[in-house]
Amino acid sequence: MGKFYICILNLTSSMQLFVYRLVYPILWFISKLPWRLFYAFSTGVFLLTYYVFRYRRKTVTHNLELVFPNKTSQEIKKIRREFYQHMCDMFLEMIKSISISNEEMKERFKVTNLEKLHELEAKGENIMILMAHYASYEWANVIDIQTNFQAVGVYKKIGNKYFDRLVHRIRARFGSRVIGTKEAMKVITEDQSKEGLYMYGLISDQSPKLYKATFWTNFMDIKVPVFLGAEVLSKRLGLNTYYLQVEKIKRGYYEATFVTLTEDSKNCEDYSIIKSYLRLLENQIYNKPQYYLWSHKRWKHHNASIPEGATVD
Repeated sequence: MGKFYICILNLTSSMQLFVYRLVYPILWFISKLPWRLFYAFSTGVFLLTYYVFRYRRKTVTHNLELVFPNKTSQEIKKIRREFYQHMCDMFLEMIKSISISNEEMKERFKVTNLEKLHELEAKGENIMILMAHYASYEWANVIDIQTNFQAVGVYKKIGNKYFDRLVHRIRARFGSRVIGTKEAMKVITEDQSKEGLYMYGLISDQSPKLYKATFWTNFMDIKVPVFLGAEVLSKRLGLNTYYLQVEKIKRGYYEATFVTLTEDSKNCEDYSIIKSYLRLLENQIYNKPQYYLWSHKRWKHHNASIPEGATVD
């Protein structure tokens, strides 16, 4: 039985390697396409995704109707269609990161107040950055090559270990370091006793599992549980905390602004950081909803029973 189990594991690993070797050359080729052809290809992917495969159409439609109950069917369809086009662009832009140059990245993802980070560098303090599934979050890696901070991104590991290594390699091109969600608390805490400057980036708008749903508040006027990891770490370690507000200017171009959430995290009220973050994100979504990631199940617990002992805002 033991030998059979080992054979299954080896087969799984072999299949992962086979898939990676099959797909990676295609990804590399896509990443090298000139921009005009690149976005023409993205449009083709959009047409297949939206009209043929209908990827998560029910989830996207449900989320939009839930969040925008007063919008007409035509308005919902328009947002949905524009979202899918943006989603395909963003996914392929992640692939573009395989070969894009540093200079191109800085041209296409500009930080409007980079001087803020340089001021923080002079203070010699580590910082926490809350991010969201809005506009572009992958290209935010370009910030790392413009500061003395060591950028550390927290992410959920990919099942295929070879593609997981690819993610590490892509982000390492711009100097970033990535750590898994399960080890984030331990690693970030240990970093505080090390030399150097650290900037931690956490995407904080996911939906936690119900047994971890200890705080519920309104997001887009719907009561949902929220992740508290970034706030807990900020308060425990005394980290200045900011929101990376990313706006899409046009196809392939973004601008990011560091918005202060708190520069006195140890003394701020519980839940104030995450609530301020959600209000800023809400404003962006209401303004240009097509750039939010409607395909993920952010509101899946909105009808769930709130666990006993949870705090409800």
